[in-house]
Amino acid sequence: MDSDDSCVLLFSYGTLQLESVQLASFGRLLHGQRDSMPGYKSVFIEITDPDVIAKSGTNQHPMVIRSGNPDDEVEGQLFHITPRELAAADAYEVGDYQRVEVALKSGRRAWVYVQAG
Repeated sequence: MDSDDSCVLLFSYGTLQLESVQLASFGRLLHGQRDSMPGYKSVFIEITDPDVIAKSGTNQHPMVIRSGNPDDEVEGQLFHITPRELAAADAYEVGDYQRVEVALKSGRRAWVYVQAG
């Protein structure tokens, strides 16, 4: 990450953790910290975008949805990225997802892609 770029926190529970997706989307490997999203659960959806399938190697991608149950928790990685890399992540994610800011178990706030709508 360039020292001139400001830091953005991005939480990933899915394919943005894959080396192939990181290299294709950001041109580098990300180093993250374990964290989790309380009150959410994970489901799988079928992706049809050929570019996304090529980068991830699969058409089955996880998606988180708010469960309303504080005992539910989705684990993943918290990444420090640049605003430019956040835009690249936006371009990677298909229309089934929307980016929102959430509070993680660690108390940090981060961007994450959840079910759109």
